[in-house]
Amino acid sequence: MKTWPSLIAMFFEQAETLGEKPFLWAKKDGTYQSINWRESVEIISGLARGLKSLGINPGDRVMLCSENRPPGPLAHLGIMAAGGITVPAYTTNTVNDHAHILANSGAKGVIVSSKALAKNLVPAAHQTGDVKFIISVDELDLSQSPGPDIHTWEEIVEKGKSEPDNLAEYIASVTREDTAIIIYTSGTGGAPKGVVLPHRAIIHNCRGACDAIGELGLDDEIFLSFLPLSHSYEYTAGVCFPIFIGAQVYFSEGIEHLSKNMGEAKPTIMTAVPRLYELMHARITKGVKAAGGLKEKLFMKAVKLGTKKYEDPASLGFGEKITDAIVDKLVRDKVRGNFGGHLKVLVSGGAPLNAEIGIFFTALGLRLLQGYGQTESAPVISVNRPGLVKMESVGSPIFETEVKIAEDGEILVRGDLLMTGYWQNEDATNEVIKDGWLHTGDVGLMDNDSYIQITDRKKDIIVNSGGDNLSPQRVEGFLTLEPEISQAMVYGDKKPHIVALIVPDEEF
Repeated sequence: MKTWPSLIAMFFEQAETLGEKPFLWAKKDGTYQSINWRESVEIISGLARGLKSLGINPGDRVMLCSENRPPGPLAHLGIMAAGGITVPAYTTNTVNDHAHILANSGAKGVIVSSKALAKNLVPAAHQTGDVKFIISVDELDLSQSPGPDIHTWEEIVEKGKSEPDNLAEYIASVTREDTAIIIYTSGTGGAPKGVVLPHRAIIHNCRGACDAIGELGLDDEIFLSFLPLSHSYEYTAGVCFPIFIGAQVYFSEGIEHLSKNMGEAKPTIMTAVPRLYELMHARITKGVKAAGGLKEKLFMKAVKLGTKKYEDPASLGFGEKITDAIVDKLVRDKVRGNFGGHLKVLVSGGAPLNAEIGIFFTALGLRLLQGYGQTESAPVISVNRPGLVKMESVGSPIFETEVKIAEDGEILVRGDLLMTGYWQNEDATNEVIKDGWLHTGDVGLMDNDSYIQITDRKKDIIVNSGGDNLSPQRVEGFLTLEPEISQAMVYGDKKPHIVALIVPDEEF
């Protein structure tokens, strides 16, 4: 399997081969328009040299805050080619969130995509003394004031094109162990920590993903990107993996336009979080019930027979096989068409997927594979294989990844996919990486096929006053399957019984 010493070397080599082929697609004047690989090289090279002229040296951090649009990945690669380290920021961050990450990372510069995102980022940049410049893709209409210098993206890219082109020599010197990116955790367990990911960790993930779904035949794939680019899941699966296999990436206009964008992009691979599949499940079943009559009967027959096939492919009788072929044409073909008609695989990750939701989509003729990972592992640890899908599991470890279950049930991981550590936080690093093993904090078990089943988070297990160990995630999963319930949180540690806080479904 092909590999490279660094992500930036990988990009330039792929671009050399793919040249005029489309790479990134985004809406402009109501239609999708592309940037090809050669044009991307010109922008990345110009940006990298422009950043160097602004004082970016190897190892300097540059914060990036962008919606899902081409400047996001182009900025990542431009920062990397200049020797800098990207620090992605969520578009939903507050001024204080941005200020914490800027101060903690010691970022020297900021790239922001739009005026809306600059509202919270620019004040945060003014609060820290380290930020020397702000580059904005869209015009900000801000007058220069004391603080960081403000430049436009176009200005820096054009300026860079007239600077000496010495990128090739630097790129050739980048090693597998050098830092590719610092991704900050969400901060649910305290202040956000910077996860330092070297090139080897992300390339290891790309090779693992290629190995896992390679049996489907990877050739001129199309991705539809809509998860936040600041999340490790989308960064690896939606940016780096497409580069690894030379794919095209379409950027969605947002979740509210996702159905329309699927029809336009006709993706072959899509990655999403369980919440999206839950929303789709609710919308589809609600629409079918509203239609009623023959349409509802055919749909329910397709789900019933598809579920039976999933549970035991040999279980359909002669008459059922004929009925199954009919509903495949009348129901499943329409469902597949709503997803663009070319999907090879849907991948679910980022949180636990309820098995019933996964089986529902499988029964409707869509291949859905659940995976598992953490930012600290770049992020993919395991994934179901197309030839063996177990919806109650998160699949088997990816290529060249070791997983074992500790005595207390905790899932431990070892391999090239692991982070270098948390940025300037040795104590926190030593808490999670011990003797080369990442302690995930997740509790689970492995079956005879090495498929992992996650039962809970180690710190979330409820022990009631009767001594019973209860998994809140499992109960929450059952509750949120009900159409009346949007969200649920179970509580009851050291109590005689458990209770749940329930958020009703607004539409229902």
